[in-house]
Amino acid sequence: MSAVLAARDLGKSYRRRPALSGCTLDIPAGRVTGLVGPNGAGKSTLLNLAAGMLKPSEGTIEVCGGRPGDGPEQLAKVGFVAQDSPLYPSLTVAEHLRLGAELNPGWDDALARKRVDRIGLDPGQRAGRLSGGQRAQLALTLGLAKRPELLILDEPVAALDPLARREFLQDLMESVAEQGLSVLLSSHLIADLERVCDHLVVLAAARLRLVGEIDELLATHYRLSGPRREPSSLPAAQEVVSASHTDRQSTLVIRTSQPILDPAWAVSSIGLEDLVLAYLSRPPEPVEPARRRALEPVR
Repeated sequence: MSAVLAARDLGKSYRRRPALSGCTLDIPAGRVTGLVGPNGAGKSTLLNLAAGMLKPSEGTIEVCGGRPGDGPEQLAKVGFVAQDSPLYPSLTVAEHLRLGAELNPGWDDALARKRVDRIGLDPGQRAGRLSGGQRAQLALTLGLAKRPELLILDEPVAALDPLARREFLQDLMESVAEQGLSVLLSSHLIADLERVCDHLVVLAAARLRLVGEIDELLATHYRLSGPRREPSSLPAAQEVVSASHTDRQSTLVIRTSQPILDPAWAVSSIGLEDLVLAYLSRPPEPVEPARRRALEPVR
């Protein structure tokens, strides 16, 4: 399957402080990929690199077959909707659509006007007087009507109430089905990602923790509960993601593609939220000495 985004050893640093480090991943085309991680994990940095708004400090990134931001043709392939639904408060809905048509050579005016009518936006209403949900829907309309190959959404529903979030995500999924575009969606709301995404990327502390198809990830991760034992005693095929212990009992989250045959364990599946939290709580892998020196601030 072709990749809509391919990164190799991708990194971005500010004054020698890494915001993203050693990121190597392929995001498949035609999928809705969820990007999750705590604040400061590197999510917005990755999205801005993909949109061409930042340049890498190291490594490479390719989006839709080209270098992000490399000329009008490449810019036309990517739509970007930031967290605060950036709009011009003094411009009306109709004026936003006219501006979108002027700035985007592949603009689909029929799609934009159809969405505005269906959502119930008043074309003469100024953006500054729209509700949060209406602003988010207008921003999504601008992104979709650009007819991009990849639509990047950075926390688009963070400030919306549950009903507005559901409507926004429903509209997004309908548009994905109709247009066949690829989506990279950043969110702290795991339930929303579970509803719309089929691919997952987890970042923490500026580094990639997990990437893969959500169905496959859920099918290969388990929670084990049983008499206390050290994680190192498990078979090599059972990768321990997280572990907690009491005096008598151990609870582990493991990753394996093989049957779990030890009768001492009570085995259960885990949901997406528990899977993400297990990887976020996992201690980061040590940085190689040479790389650690390179990342240390100059004294």
